[in-house]
Amino acid sequence: MIILQGLEKHYGKTAALSQVDLTIQDGEFLAILGPSGCGKTTLLRLLAGFMKPSAGRISFGETEVANSRNASKPENRNIGMVFQSFALWPHMTVEEHVHFALKNHRFAKKRTVAEQAERVSEVLELVGMESFRKRYPAALSGGQQQRVALARAIAPEPDMLLMDEPLSALDAELRVSMRKEIKQIHKKLGATIIYVTHDQGEALAMADRVLVMQHGRIEQAAGPEEIYQCPETPFVATFVGKANLMAGKWEDDYFIPEGSSYRWRDKGVSEQLKQKQLFPVRPEEWQLISAEADGLKGRIILSQFQGTERHYVVQVQNQEVQVSLPIAESAWQEGDDVTLQVLGSDAAVFENKQLVLK
Repeated sequence: MIILQGLEKHYGKTAALSQVDLTIQDGEFLAILGPSGCGKTTLLRLLAGFMKPSAGRISFGETEVANSRNASKPENRNIGMVFQSFALWPHMTVEEHVHFALKNHRFAKKRTVAEQAERVSEVLELVGMESFRKRYPAALSGGQQQRVALARAIAPEPDMLLMDEPLSALDAELRVSMRKEIKQIHKKLGATIIYVTHDQGEALAMADRVLVMQHGRIEQAAGPEEIYQCPETPFVATFVGKANLMAGKWEDDYFIPEGSSYRWRDKGVSEQLKQKQLFPVRPEEWQLISAEADGLKGRIILSQFQGTERHYVVQVQNQEVQVSLPIAESAWQEGDDVTLQVLGSDAAVFENKQLVLK
């Protein structure tokens, strides 16, 4: 178990991390998600031991490994690291990279020469690089180089694997393929993985729990489905799932959008969003119907074909609303006047002071 208590990191007057409290369970796959400059890489570097915190403490189990006065060195922590740049040595072959980690990692098991060779083969087989073991990095593709970096990190069987945006240098198809590889490797190894990314798709697809950060603070930490479906803050709502934050007024269990008598029933909106008089609606939660129907009135100002769906931008009063519809339901054109309703919200209007559920 990894415990962070009151963790802070300052660079001069700039706070990279502020009052971070977090517990990471053994064997957990934790994704740290956020935009550039939010503090996620700083947090990873503190866990690795590359720097010490300005305040607070880090404990690995019962052992305190860092505080504002002292921090144990990376080599004294049983970790593996996968960098964004792969960090492979050009003069070493694939198998030599893995063998080097086995020989030099302080916490690696003591193995005979034969056992080391067996472990090298086992790890290369696990990442699909057995047939490339004699090649040098220059003769490998980007995806293959990333597999080598991953093999080198997991070979000594570390308790914790730290990954700093490891897929950002790969093309879209390779990133999707490597997500599956890393997820499968986590299941087989059972090690704790802390995975830094700015890509919400990666975080939601792989992690057991997602930590969303902004300005050096934790906005929300929860399972992928909860992060996506029940965002607690405006930032989480817009960063994960790209929700539209509709302004209006909350009355008991109903929300009244600005400029409308149309009402939406509470779908589990957080108290923080309610206090700000906001209602989050993700692009795929909208339904577009004829302009004569009850609901929010708008005009389509942009239409984009995206294969299985079409993305629209609808001007609703002073707000541009993002809408995503399946191709089968997207017969609308730019310039069309439409009505927006929220799918599955038990929407309601008041007619002659009588509540009518739609």
